[in-house]
Amino acid sequence: MSPTIYFPIIFFVVGYFLGAIPFAVIVAKRFGVDIFKVGSGNPGATNVKRVCGKKAGNTVFFLDALKGFVAAFLPIVVFGFVAESVEFGNDGARETALAISQFCGLAGAVAGHCFSCFLKFKGGKGVSATIGALLGAMPVAVLLALVVWVIFYFWSRIVAIASIAFGIFLPCAAFLLIKFAPALGYGFVHFWFCCAIMIFIIVMHHSNIRRLIRGEENSFAKKK
Repeated sequence: MSPTIYFPIIFFVVGYFLGAIPFAVIVAKRFGVDIFKVGSGNPGATNVKRVCGKKAGNTVFFLDALKGFVAAFLPIVVFGFVAESVEFGNDGARETALAISQFCGLAGAVAGHCFSCFLKFKGGKGVSATIGALLGAMPVAVLLALVVWVIFYFWSRIVAIASIAFGIFLPCAAFLLIKFAPALGYGFVHFWFCCAIMIFIIVMHHSNIRRLIRGEENSFAKKK
């Protein structure tokens, strides 16, 4: 079987099990909290921060982002070791196989985070794992999108709004880099993948969108 076939499969599976590690549940339990029964009931960093405090929430966000980063960055490490022992045909084929493997690792991590086999296929919204994985796969694009996340968060103090804005701007960032920074190596495969991530983030926030429309979404507004 060609390396371009089995490497992506392996990295998707590895990414899934990394992403499936339920750090929100683990951290919340240290505070004696069942994260499914408090706040929004979502096993993610935002709900942990709301219920267990800023330090706990930030810890979960970092760990969830880290598992995504490892899943997307691992193919670079592995390909470095196997470059001499595996025949890819040419450099272009190797780079294509690497990009596909990174995206499969990313997709696996996000799928594992949102549909964890350790939580009866429940999970978080996937934003933190997506950010970490994108930092491993396409750091410049995600850093630009993170600027948008920060702007919208401090404007609204609502994580869901910031996360949706992040998702919407991500393909815009990829397109801008393709057009104005070709030396960075971004191509339309990155753009279309970012479009898929945008749709995924919006779909995963469907309940937040309904609460926003009703004016019921929780915020981290500063207390007066």
